[in-house]
Amino acid sequence: MKLKSMFRILMFCVLSVIWTVSLGAAEPGSVIFIHPDGTGLGHWTAGRLVTVGPDGMLKWDRMERLAAYRPHQKGWLSTTSHAGATVHAYGKKVHPDSYGMDRDQPLTAVSGKPMSIMREAMEAGIRCGIVNSGHIAEPGTGVFLASSESRRDIPGIAAKILESGADVIFTGGEIYMLPKGVKGAHGEPGVREDGRNLLEEARERGYTVIFTREDLKTLSSDVGKVIGVFAADNTYNAFSEETLEEKGLEPYGSGLATVGEMTAAALRVLSSDPERRFFLMVEEEGTDNFSNHINASGMVEAVRRADEAIGEALAFQEAHPERNVLTLVGSDSDAGHPGVWAPHGVTEEEVLPAQTLTGAALDGAKGTGTRPFVSEADARGMRHAFGIAWAYTGDMPGSVVAKAHGYRSGLLGATLDNTGIYRILYGVLFGKE
Repeated sequence: MKLKSMFRILMFCVLSVIWTVSLGAAEPGSVIFIHPDGTGLGHWTAGRLVTVGPDGMLKWDRMERLAAYRPHQKGWLSTTSHAGATVHAYGKKVHPDSYGMDRDQPLTAVSGKPMSIMREAMEAGIRCGIVNSGHIAEPGTGVFLASSESRRDIPGIAAKILESGADVIFTGGEIYMLPKGVKGAHGEPGVREDGRNLLEEARERGYTVIFTREDLKTLSSDVGKVIGVFAADNTYNAFSEETLEEKGLEPYGSGLATVGEMTAAALRVLSSDPERRFFLMVEEEGTDNFSNHINASGMVEAVRRADEAIGEALAFQEAHPERNVLTLVGSDSDAGHPGVWAPHGVTEEEVLPAQTLTGAALDGAKGTGTRPFVSEADARGMRHAFGIAWAYTGDMPGSVVAKAHGYRSGLLGATLDNTGIYRILYGVLFGKE
């Protein structure tokens, strides 16, 4: 009798597993979603040439899966950064002027819950964090923790993000967290009209608050909840090459934490409890902002930095195969649609024309009317001169792709609608197909 009972229990367990698999369930995992804003194939091609050469491999190149990405929104063929983030966070196409809402209407996610996927993950006990090279309200990450009727309400959005309860918040934008006139750690006065000091409030809620690259490097993995504010506004200076030269500025602020360094530290903190899953959302915003200012050299540097963050994610996966981690990389648009301009015979010494034969704006390594970029050596040891031509300013459909690597990367098919980002995130975090 005892043997029969054991057999029945065993059969029940086997049938339960078969039934669960047939319903599309899977073991839940963790996700690193990296959003190099505004990047298309032209951005990655230019970044590859300058960083590793035409025969080299970026970290991005080494990812397992690639899909063509469809960026259109409700009623428009293209998207905005805040609408693009909203569709990623909720799984639904929205009005172009939407920040975690459908324009000014509350939004219910595809899961049926009135919250973003990161909010739902936090509710389920998953450790969550965001990393952004821009200010705190940049929508690529901000929409995952806050909703607003206007993306221009940066102080209001900043308060919602810092009150969200996320385990890790690494970003810029200190001026939006401090009362008007109060000077911050980065030397600039706050702009808040409500008199609130959001950083002091965060400390009272138990957050550790850090400000420098050195703080980041020495940050203990068991810090608990942490906010890192690494610039007064953005960590980059999004102007054209000519304006940067006029102002005596570099594309990125000197000595400020990079998106790769922030990503590495965030992973250390979020993964410190081996029993808990995590969700890290990372955005390199400079890829979009430099492209929208037709700054090819700034764009290339931003791509290099985004690739460093991807490298940190892939290294984490390789070091922790037991953690069931998916790295997903995807943009929402193709800012400026840059193309490599490399006519046969162009030399390193010549000054490039201001435009191509079709009238497209053309950049050399230091802007319009300058000498070309020069690639790293190819497999034969040759370096190649080239320019970067711009099809337009702004965020347009272009040639956007998504890539996936690691746990359940097969959820990324050959083509992906922008709503599919949510589906993949949800599938891994909650064990769904």
